[in-house]
Amino acid sequence: MSDAKKSARAEQAKGAVKEAVGRLVGNERMTADGRSMRARGDLREAVHKIRDAFRR
Repeated sequence: MSDAKKSARAEQAKGAVKEAVGRLVGNERMTADGRSMRARGDLREAVHKIRDAFRR
């Protein structure tokens, strides 16, 4: 797995944790921020998968 994919997965995980903590403490802003971090990670991972598909 490339470094870019690892960083995308790390961003997904960090966002999921932040979203869960935000829900746990009732902080809507933290929940939304975590959701957006997870979405950015999902998007970056999708871009890398598409690039890999075209390289084959």
